[in-house]
Amino acid sequence: MRVISLSVDGIFQAAQRGLYTWLASQDADFICLQDLRALEREIDTKPEFQLDGYFAYFFDSGTKHYNGVAIYTRYQPKALIYGLGFASGVDMEGRYLQVDFEQMSVGSLLAPSASSEAESQEVKIKFFDDFQAHLDKITRKRREYIFCGNWQMAHTPKDVANSTNNQHNSGFLSHERQWLSQLFNQIGYVDAFRKVNRDSDEYSWWPSGAAGEGDGWRTDFQVVSNSLGNKVEYATIYKKQAFSSHCPVIIDYDIEMDQ
Repeated sequence: MRVISLSVDGIFQAAQRGLYTWLASQDADFICLQDLRALEREIDTKPEFQLDGYFAYFFDSGTKHYNGVAIYTRYQPKALIYGLGFASGVDMEGRYLQVDFEQMSVGSLLAPSASSEAESQEVKIKFFDDFQAHLDKITRKRREYIFCGNWQMAHTPKDVANSTNNQHNSGFLSHERQWLSQLFNQIGYVDAFRKVNRDSDEYSWWPSGAAGEGDGWRTDFQVVSNSLGNKVEYATIYKKQAFSSHCPVIIDYDIEMDQ
């Protein structure tokens, strides 16, 4: 089973750069896109945003040119979940869409970004505190999860170029790295890419706005249930063609879909 995740910096721009032509050649089972910067009604009926053989689902922000996520799947889901349902409502500062099947769920996540301003940092912190509580709860269910997305933070010095210089920048702050360590160590989820690829120069995002220019960061993860960690067969970050400031994360799993 192949899963592709990409934060597109705006779906119209990415499409113009050939994203959908490339996706059609990848034989993926699931495609999770983030940061669409478009409303569902702008894209869901247009043929250039459809892929033959896929069901397509979108969750926009309600505001034009702002966030939004999508999932394309070869399999018709049993249920769709829009948002994470946080009582605080802070999950709506990002976006989350999930497709459910018999024993497995696949989610497309766009976490809130944060500048150096205290208010936006507090929103991001609150989002991940609530998300941790959500993960604690669902871990007890008899269900496997694949969370694909732009997490807006990197984990270890291996995941950020010039990590010493970037350690005071949002996305690589000590409490953010600690949150990811807790996710992978205490809560028990798995960074699927790192199960098979330990290289230190594997970056998926460039804050400069141009892939390959300036310091690279690996902020785009497929985070999976512990039971799926050993099912990762292949993982790569596709860098031959630039669709946005992020690069597609491609992971193959030894999974047969049971709807």
